Amino acid sequence: MLRSISRRFNYRLFSTISDIERVRKIRNIGISAHIDSGKTTLTERILYYTGRIKEIHEVRGKDGVGAKMDSMELEREKGITIQSAATFTKWKDTTINIIDTPGHVDFTIEVERALRVLDGAILVVCGSSGVQSQTMTVDRQMKRYNIPRLIFINKLDRIGANPFSVLEKIKDKLKLNAALMQIPIGLESNLRGLVDLLEMKAVYFQGPKGYSYIVKKTNRDKVVYDDIPAELKSEAEAKYNDLIGALANVNETIEEYFLNESKPPIDIVKNTGVQPLLEAVTSYLPDPSEIKQEALELHNEENKIELESDSKKPLVALAFKLEDGKYGQLTYFRIYQGKLTKGTNMHNMRTGEKVRVPRLVRMHSNEMEDVNYLEAGELGAAFGLDCNSGDTFTDGAVKCVMSSMYVPDPVISLSCSPLTSKDLLPFQKAIARFKKEDPTFHAEFDASLNQKQSGGSGQYAKVIGYIEPLDDYSKNEFVNQVTGGTIPTNYIPSCEKAYKEAIKKGFIINHPIVGMRVVLQD
Repeated sequence: MLRSISRRFNYRLFSTISDIERVRKIRNIGISAHIDSGKTTLTERILYYTGRIKEIHEVRGKDGVGAKMDSMELEREKGITIQSAATFTKWKDTTINIIDTPGHVDFTIEVERALRVLDGAILVVCGSSGVQSQTMTVDRQMKRYNIPRLIFINKLDRIGANPFSVLEKIKDKLKLNAALMQIPIGLESNLRGLVDLLEMKAVYFQGPKGYSYIVKKTNRDKVVYDDIPAELKSEAEAKYNDLIGALANVNETIEEYFLNESKPPIDIVKNTGVQPLLEAVTSYLPDPSEIKQEALELHNEENKIELESDSKKPLVALAFKLEDGKYGQLTYFRIYQGKLTKGTNMHNMRTGEKVRVPRLVRMHSNEMEDVNYLEAGELGAAFGLDCNSGDTFTDGAVKCVMSSMYVPDPVISLSCSPLTSKDLLPFQKAIARFKKEDPTFHAEFDASLNQKQSGGSGQYAKVIGYIEPLDDYSKNEFVNQVTGGTIPTNYIPSCEKAYKEAIKKGFIINHPIVGMRVVLQD
């Protein structure tokens, strides 16, 4: 019902009925979580159950293959997601564009720029660990961009899993009006299935990979639920009432049923789960037309321009991510309005330059599928563009820019320089590329370090070296590689002594520093 109301108001935004139907069948979602909550594993299962991949592979590349969305060798080695990866799949008649984002705080900008261009999200929470620090960070990011989200409580087969406790933490720490849509049948090693609170039926997951997820079915397309176990009926009824109560807080129609103590019709809040999460994505998360998108007038940003998810309107696209690949710079786009066709020109609103689009692709992790065009509401990528992350592109018919993403300040800084003068040019190019790709990466040249310092002899000095982690985190090392440098030999022991004294008490929280090697070069 909520979706049908919003769609009636959106009809005027489209040129044709076919464009309405096309956009309705698109979902642009991100999957985010605290590190090690099972986010990439969940994405792998989504791709498998929708038929996008033929086999399930695990993170860390234990089978020599690794999860599809972890394409970097370092990701497979460490078992963490380092960079966001895009893919697309189809569930029934709906195309789902997915961006799998990192869970580690060091790569938070990957989450930030993904959420900037998405219409909905899945927030994965560990069933045993619950709400953790990065869960709260990701939730703040989702609130910043008003992202509707489903919360997926994962790892219910783990020791200590308790989805009811996790729900209370979600409501308390994240301040969300959350309610369970399913309750588990068993927990930990006894997890056997779930109860769908909207259908009030039990759903069981069977087979070696959970592909057969119902007790009975007469054919591949017809779903037949089983009855709720007797010992769970009263609990299911109570949780159903909690769910309707939460919905009544945001919907007047459901509130009337709730206040009258009557059961609302199932078609108002229906979730007919073939795979419940995918059904929820298509049933509850919005399509592009249901999200209000606004651009800012180019030379007067106080004036806002409402964009329409209509391929017949003038083009407006946002470059939200850059990658440097073997074919050159790959620029990821969200098309907010209009249609981008291969071989056509578009205008960079930041530089004013007109650029040609020689190649368009849709991404499946590190694989590419060439396409001739991208339409409003879709995600894709282009080669051959010289731009920065956050640039707005139009066809020239409209002069506007999209609001920029939130860019957090860097939390660590260090100095670096090329080892030799011949490395200076590639070093500068690498720094420039990093600045274009990562908005949080700042670089500046400190001229004072290259100027002669005045003062008494020995009063000032520049020490060159580097630090690196050790495999053995219980040790620290000091390595002297000075050969004919400016540091006299008899001063080297003093440098080593100062290093050993410094690591006894860290600079921020006064804790000892371990697992570090310092190499003194000059």
